[in-house]
Amino acid sequence: MTDLAHGQLPGLPDKRQVAASFSRAADTYDGVAGLQRDIGHELLSRLPADLTANAWLDLGCGTGYFSRALAQRFGTADGAAVDIAEGMLKHAQPLAGAAHFIAGDAESLPLRSGSRDLIFSSLALQWCGDFAQVLAEAQRVLQPGGVLAFSSLCVGTLHELRASWQAVDGLSHVNQFRHFADYQRLCAASGLRVLSLHTQPQVLHYAEVRDLTGELKALGAHNLNPGRPGGLTGPARLRGLLAAYEEFRQPQGLPATYQVVYAVLQKEH
Repeated sequence: MTDLAHGQLPGLPDKRQVAASFSRAADTYDGVAGLQRDIGHELLSRLPADLTANAWLDLGCGTGYFSRALAQRFGTADGAAVDIAEGMLKHAQPLAGAAHFIAGDAESLPLRSGSRDLIFSSLALQWCGDFAQVLAEAQRVLQPGGVLAFSSLCVGTLHELRASWQAVDGLSHVNQFRHFADYQRLCAASGLRVLSLHTQPQVLHYAEVRDLTGELKALGAHNLNPGRPGGLTGPARLRGLLAAYEEFRQPQGLPATYQVVYAVLQKEH
């Protein structure tokens, strides 16, 4: 479990490493981000039907795909896109979508208090070490009645890859994620009203392990753990990984499970 006092998740990568990794992936991300788009569209569909959001924020905007989707739905007049990875912002800005593109951190938002009707964040907040602080910042930046909608990942994500590496060397090759119970506890304690919060698995299938690991690298979401093993993976360990992962093979291919958290919270009037 996480640090109960502060909602902090030990073992997360340094944010500078996260920013650098996603910056490097800016040009390859959209080519392999099918799951990320599906999850973001699902999150969009969960927004309150009567929501009007002239002043919205796409938090962790990446290449700006959902900034453009939010602009289509709510207009661009006061749309803001924030990301910690400046390479992603440089990629997103020429494609428009938001009126403002800002380098910033979800735990310390560079926005005025009470300035947003909607904070939309899809698959970004799993990289934040102090989730209670993320929620406190959302509470601060939202107007009364404003909505925070986020998708994230929890424990169970990539469990097949994690178990296969454990069988090989017991080292940390897969990113760490919070328990869903921690999301429940922290959202309940945030002061925001929880309109919906649940987890839903999504399973992708791959012909070979290298197809999965290559995709994670192209997304910038490969292993960023501080305790990850250094250097190249030797042939023997790689053969061990392939053999261990084969135990999970299904008729459709090798499964990779993403345990997705969907949440919609509202600031009280």
